[in-house]
Amino acid sequence: MWAYQSRVAAMAEAAISLGSNLGDRAAYLAAALRAIDGRPECSLISVSSVYRTQPWGKADQGEFLNLCAIIQTRLAPLALLDVVKGIEQTLGRTEGERWGPREIDIDLLVIDGVTRESETLTLPHPRMAERLFVLAPLAEIAPELVVAGQRVDELAATLKTKAGTGDCTIDAEASARIRSGLSPIRGS
Repeated sequence: MWAYQSRVAAMAEAAISLGSNLGDRAAYLAAALRAIDGRPECSLISVSSVYRTQPWGKADQGEFLNLCAIIQTRLAPLALLDVVKGIEQTLGRTEGERWGPREIDIDLLVIDGVTRESETLTLPHPRMAERLFVLAPLAEIAPELVVAGQRVDELAATLKTKAGTGDCTIDAEASARIRSGLSPIRGS
C-alpha cells in the first residue's frame, strides 16, 4: 500500500497588522484586505476597527490609519510573508526610510504555534508589545492572545495609560468604509 501525504497544508491562524499614512489610507487598507482574502490559501476571519494613530519611530510624518486582522492560511510563514510583501508592492508601496511614510504596510504578528527568529522574519513580531497601534486593534479581535507572556488586552491597557489623548482612537467612518468593501467574513 502506498503511503499518502496530502499536499494541502493544515490551516493555521495568523494575526496581521496593516497601516497607511499616504494617499487614500482607508482605500489602501481595504484593498490589502481584499487581496489577502482573495488568495486561495488565505481567508479573513476577523477584522478590527480602524484606529487613527500617531507615527511611531519617526514623528515628523502624517497620522496613520491602522487595523489588525486574523486570517486562516495554508501558507508557511515565509510564503505568507512573500504574499503580503507582494500585495504591498502591487498597491504601490515604495521603499523609503525606516518607519517613514508609506502607502501600505503589512506585518505578520503571530502565526499559530510558530516561533521563528531570522533576518527575514521574526515571530512573534519583536516589537508588537511596544506598539499601541498594534495592540489596541489586536485586543479588539484577539484579547486573550498571549504575547511576551501577557494577554494582548492587558498589554494594550497598560500602553493606553501611557498614551497621549488622540494617540490611538477608533475612526468609525474609516471602519465602516472598509467593512462595506469586504465580503462577509466567515464566522461573523
